[in-house]
Amino acid sequence: MTEKNNLYILTINPGSTSTKIAIYEDSKAIFEEEIMHDPEVVMSFKKRDEDYRFRKETILGLLSEKGFDINKFSAVVGRGGFVQPIEGGVYEVNRKMLDDLEHRAPYEHPSNLGAPLAYEIASGIGVKAYTVDPVVVDEMSDLARVSGYPDIIRKSVLHALNIRAVARIAAEKHLKKKHSEVNLIVIHMGGGISVTAHFRGKMVDVNNAFLGMGPFTPQRVGALPTGELIKLCYSGKFTQKELEAELVKNAGLRGYLGTNDAIEIEKMIENGNELARLIYEALAYQISKEVGAMATVLKGNVDAIIFTGGLSRSDMLMRWIKERVSFIADVIVIPGQKEMDAMAESVLRILKGEEEAKEYIPKEILDPMKKYGKQEV
Repeated sequence: MTEKNNLYILTINPGSTSTKIAIYEDSKAIFEEEIMHDPEVVMSFKKRDEDYRFRKETILGLLSEKGFDINKFSAVVGRGGFVQPIEGGVYEVNRKMLDDLEHRAPYEHPSNLGAPLAYEIASGIGVKAYTVDPVVVDEMSDLARVSGYPDIIRKSVLHALNIRAVARIAAEKHLKKKHSEVNLIVIHMGGGISVTAHFRGKMVDVNNAFLGMGPFTPQRVGALPTGELIKLCYSGKFTQKELEAELVKNAGLRGYLGTNDAIEIEKMIENGNELARLIYEALAYQISKEVGAMATVLKGNVDAIIFTGGLSRSDMLMRWIKERVSFIADVIVIPGQKEMDAMAESVLRILKGEEEAKEYIPKEILDPMKKYGKQEV
């Protein structure tokens, strides 16, 4: 860190038992580390601020140990969590955002720590903190919000950061066009699975990838038969919080096979485990059905289907999926996650004055009944 004109950005991505950090010199990552936390220590925290203060001290301790002068950072950016619904983009972290994360976040999730961590560290060195494309980016059409029951609307919860990043990459590198010029179906396959329809750069439809519709995942439930879910809710086996945790952490591949490790499941299949094959292929089947549904959203005008996330590295899973969806459009696989790069590159554009950061003002999401009201027949 010797050239004064260079811009240095610290990126932070909290996970359940780890925190990923990276330092970028302009657009180049010069340091990356995944800090592993003792699960018992993390689980022992009674309040969210205990968790983020622990992680802050751990991050600063590591940077000091590695000899990085934090005062040279031009900005700090944290992964966006369950703030209130907003459009995609880069947001400067403000007090309203921190207040919403502390008091109005609908779910406890590690991503909720990203903005507070960035803000706390940035404030200490006199620079700005940012977050990019949080998990509640909402660009859904009114048609996509209709659920079938007037008191319930469909909501946008997805891996927005990585999805938008790979959508840009696919459009520019593979299709030689801008993201805003193409129609895409983009699928992030990780612990959760997001399937999105992109119409000219806007994510106009998506399954709720945390606790909603769509395919089951390595550990989440996806869509369920409503009648059976009602019975489970009133079975007396779970409190509301216990059932939410069960459906988010102990369902999907883990619920059926006792593991959410794709490599382990593929070994089970290779060793002749027919149940493992059935369930793993059912995962491919459900993902493919969701892709087909998104193709209808785009009226069949699909320039490419993009797969990303850790599960896209599974040749077995991708072979089954391609057999079912390749007739729709060309399939492009961009494995892994581009979240750290996406955060750094987005904030770099702000620092260079190429675009302006947005002010965090939650958008009012009106369900169809409130927006249009009851009308005379």
